[in-house]
Amino acid sequence: MDAHETDERGETEAHRIDRNWIELLQELRIVQTGGQVLTGFLLVVPFQDRFADINAGARAVYLVILALALVSTVTLLAPVMIHRAVFRSHRKDRVLRMSAALTRAGLTILSFAMVGLVGLIFSLVVGPGWGGVAAAVMAALVAVMLFSLPLSVRRRTATNPYV
Repeated sequence: MDAHETDERGETEAHRIDRNWIELLQELRIVQTGGQVLTGFLLVVPFQDRFADINAGARAVYLVILALALVSTVTLLAPVMIHRAVFRSHRKDRVLRMSAALTRAGLTILSFAMVGLVGLIFSLVVGPGWGGVAAAVMAALVAVMLFSLPLSVRRRTATNPYV
């Protein structure tokens, strides 16, 4: 379809790209807020009195989780900066593809941070065995809700767009 032809929705390619970009921005607003709150929480943890009581292994895990949260935050903010960099250059289709890939990567990284954080907290509060169990449950929940379910919906809508 060229830039002026319309599809079954009655929108041109340019309109479709604009709509998809707006939808992606709406999704990013939700995810960015949650990721930034998590990152902010993690940034203040070392300044709490009990942080000095945790062992070196737990501190190392904490630093990995903090790094993952920070990387996810930057990755989820990148689409906005990319859009600003190419604003009015008629490259929104490229920005949209790159931003969608960055969003998937950012969500994946954020998921690892959440799983690690749940495992760390449970380990510190009720013991390492429960930390492993909690991390495994959280990993399963993340795998189902953030990966399997969307993939299932995508497969079903590919064969029937009204499902």
